Amino acid sequence: MPDPPPVGEQCMVETEQGLLLGQIISLHDSLPDGSLCSEIRLVRTATDADKDVAKNNDELARRARRFCQEAIRTRGLDMKLVDVEVYFDASKIVFYFTAPVRIDFRDLLKDLVREYRARIELRQIGVRHETQMIGAVGNCGMVCCCRRFLRKFAPVTIRMAKEQNLFLNPAKISGICGRLLCCLSYEQENYDAFHRECPRLGKRYQTSRGAMKVLRANMFRNSLSVINEDNEEREISLEEWRSLTPQRPEQTQQAHPERLENQKSDAGLLVVSVSPDSLNDPELFNGLLDDGPENEAPGQASATAQETQKAKRKRRPRH
Repeated sequence: MPDPPPVGEQCMVETEQGLLLGQIISLHDSLPDGSLCSEIRLVRTATDADKDVAKNNDELARRARRFCQEAIRTRGLDMKLVDVEVYFDASKIVFYFTAPVRIDFRDLLKDLVREYRARIELRQIGVRHETQMIGAVGNCGMVCCCRRFLRKFAPVTIRMAKEQNLFLNPAKISGICGRLLCCLSYEQENYDAFHRECPRLGKRYQTSRGAMKVLRANMFRNSLSVINEDNEEREISLEEWRSLTPQRPEQTQQAHPERLENQKSDAGLLVVSVSPDSLNDPELFNGLLDDGPENEAPGQASATAQETQKAKRKRRPRH
C-alpha cells in the first residue's frame, strides 16, 4: 500500500458531485461513525494544472456572485445570496440563498443560464447552514461549532435551556444564526440522567428526618438543596437523599389502611332518587338497607326512618 500524502497536500477526490480538489488536513487509521469521508475516494495528488483550474473556478464563482446579486437587486427579489459553488469541470454552478418567504426566481434562473451557459442550480438553505458556510465567532469567543466540526444539526429546544438553569434571555442562549445554541445539546444527556434521579423541585416530601421541601438541584455537585421543618436550608447529595426514603404526602396517605377504610365508608353515603311516578311503588325501598337495623349503631335506624318519612312527605304528589 503506498504511503498516504502528507498533511496539507492538495489531492483530487471523487465525490457524488464528481471530481473535486481537496486538501488533507489530518490522517486517521479508521473513520469515525457517520463520517462523510466514507463517501469520498482519493484519486491522485493534484497537479499544477489542477490547481490552475481551481483558481479559475474561484474567480468564476466571484464573478457569478456579483452578477447574481445585481440581478436580485434589479428584479427586487426578497432573497439573500450566501455563496456560489462552481464544479471542478465548470459544468454546474450552484447558488445558495436564504429567503423568508417562497420566491419566484424563474426569471433570475433564466438570466443566470443565459449569462454562463452552464447548468444552474438555485438552492435555498436555512440560517444555520448559512452560518456554517460563512463562519463566525460565537459568544464563547471561538469559531462556531457548525463551521469547525458539526456536519449534522441536532434538534435543540427551549426545554434544554430550562433544565440547564440558564437565563432565558434570547441574546444569551441564541447563536449568530439567531437560533438556539447548538452546544445546548452537548450535555443534555447528562442532564436527563441527573433529573431522572432527582425529586421534583418545589415539592414537599416526607422523609425519615421529617418533612422536607426540595428547593434546587445541582448537577455538577450531584446534590440537592432542601429546607426542613425548622426552616433550615441544607445541601445533601443524591445518595443521602435516597437513604432518607422520601415519599410524597399523597403516597404516605395511601400507606395507612385505616385512612383508606374511612374513605371507603365516606364513599358509601346513601343517595336516593325518586320520581313522582314511582313514589307509590311498594317495593321502592326494598334492598335499600341491606345491613338491617341490627347492624346499625344506636340511633342510626331511627334517624334513617325519620329521613325516609321526610322523603315521603316531601315527594308526596299533590292532588
